[in-house]
Amino acid sequence: MTTRPSPMTEHPPGSVRLPDPPTPEDMNNYIYFNSLGNGLHLSEHLGNPDTTIITSEVYISREPTTSRRGLMAPDLLIAFNANPEAYQAENGYIISHQGKPPDFVLEIGSPSTGQRDVREKRAGYANLGIPEYWRFDPSGGRHHGTPLAGDRLVDEAYKSIPIEQLGEETWQGCSTVLNLHLRWEQGQLGWYDPATGRHIPRFGDEREARIAAEERVRELEAELERYRRP
Repeated sequence: MTTRPSPMTEHPPGSVRLPDPPTPEDMNNYIYFNSLGNGLHLSEHLGNPDTTIITSEVYISREPTTSRRGLMAPDLLIAFNANPEAYQAENGYIISHQGKPPDFVLEIGSPSTGQRDVREKRAGYANLGIPEYWRFDPSGGRHHGTPLAGDRLVDEAYKSIPIEQLGEETWQGCSTVLNLHLRWEQGQLGWYDPATGRHIPRFGDEREARIAAEERVRELEAELERYRRP
């Protein structure tokens, strides 16, 4: 009697590359995530780049495969205590090689993907054991039925995360795995630090702070000059 080797033995890390996902039908990922620099902002805020993966539109697979069948490529994937080198070598996130599922995935709603995000993908991500699945609908709810939604895995099933409406055009929910508040703000996706109530640092924030500091220095210099006048 022979024993069939496990997939890990058949395909050690790096020996198989997942296929490339198809080209997205829309530009939602670029418009609402990449163009705003959210990947870099999150990377700077979350830290530990040697063990943290922050990526988009790459396949998640339970085991090594060269087929696209049953695979899903979220608009945003975040995994802690992971192996970025294996992810790069394998062109995607293979759970059996990483030793754990990703911690967080998010989908951006569009006319072509909205229904799948709410139904098939919700079930699929739960089946993969991903602790949190979020949905951001830039249209305000036409594609997902709500501007912002999140699910947390409890006893192998997703339970809805409470979403609070902060204003006429602002909704917010709390991600425990990221320790961040996600916001839908006038059609844009925001990431807020619950400790400060402020958005995580973004492009331009440092420049604006420097300009404000320089303006304050000029004001102080002008005030000092007035005191020096006879």
